[in-house]
Amino acid sequence: MCEKPDLRNMELPELQQMMEHIGEKKFRAEQIYKWIFSGVTDFDDMTNISAELRAKLKENTVITQPELLRVQKSEADGTQKYLFGFSDGNAVETVFMKYKYGNSVCVSSQAGCRMGCRFCASGIDGLRRNLTAGEIISEVLAAERESGEKINHVVVMGTGEPFDNYGNVAKFIRLLNSPKGFGLSMRNITVSTCGLIPGIEKFARDFPQANLAISLHAPNDEIRNTMMPVNGSYPMKPLLEACRAYTEKTSRRITFEYTLVSGKNDTKEAARELARRLSGMLCHVNLIPLNAVKETGLKGTDRKNAEAFMKVLESKGIPATIRRELGSDIDAACGQLRLAESRKIHPAK
Repeated sequence: MCEKPDLRNMELPELQQMMEHIGEKKFRAEQIYKWIFSGVTDFDDMTNISAELRAKLKENTVITQPELLRVQKSEADGTQKYLFGFSDGNAVETVFMKYKYGNSVCVSSQAGCRMGCRFCASGIDGLRRNLTAGEIISEVLAAERESGEKINHVVVMGTGEPFDNYGNVAKFIRLLNSPKGFGLSMRNITVSTCGLIPGIEKFARDFPQANLAISLHAPNDEIRNTMMPVNGSYPMKPLLEACRAYTEKTSRRITFEYTLVSGKNDTKEAARELARRLSGMLCHVNLIPLNAVKETGLKGTDRKNAEAFMKVLESKGIPATIRRELGSDIDAACGQLRLAESRKIHPAK
């Protein structure tokens, strides 16, 4: 039995084609599209289309709407962390954050992750499945609904490796950017990867105006191998060569995410080596004191050490900042809410 198509998973030409297939005028697609990306999930709320068309849509299509399973709200800074569940029992995390420049939402691209980064809760139980483009954009729309505020920036940096689900993430970006869809500027969209070089090359070709972040987390292969298994396939030398090629092709600055793990990668020597590696590249380093996850056994560096690391980078001409600690009074580490929920639904064997 075929599943009904999800309207949130359709680009406008696909929806126009479907309208013609069911005997409707193409312009109806734009009307429906507007409703979909304004967050409407009930066909009866689409008041400018006929009852007959609404009945056809009910019979032949669905609109993805994840269920809110849990929410944590920070009293300190307004951060809201949601756990959204899908009909197959999988759950993902989505985080709403307030900044001076506007509201940002961090979305997941997979239910689980198979990259196996040692410091991350997201991949502890492995990969369950990829999310569709419609499911990813439903995270954005659900975050708007739950927060009651407009989203100005979107970051694909939650659970999952976006370039391990490139086709769906690419479609999500197009839906998000579509002037007749969500209408978000490419410059307000950021995708973070742990370093899948083929994905970086595709991203440069497909989305040269969007932003790219690289989860680097180490100054050399020796340390990165112990933290990120992906480094075995994509070591630092070819990875950084791909990053330089990306900046030359797009003229866009790359952000390197660098999680500071106490006694692992947070020394001044590591900072000097990292600076040598990144010298001359159009980049910025975002330093992230590790949020402890008990399953990993790793601890984050303290603020003083983080500042010393940043000063070394800056002295070598590498722009760097220490990430603002949002949601410090709620579960901060990515994947913790989902991990707890997943283990209730899929107990370890």
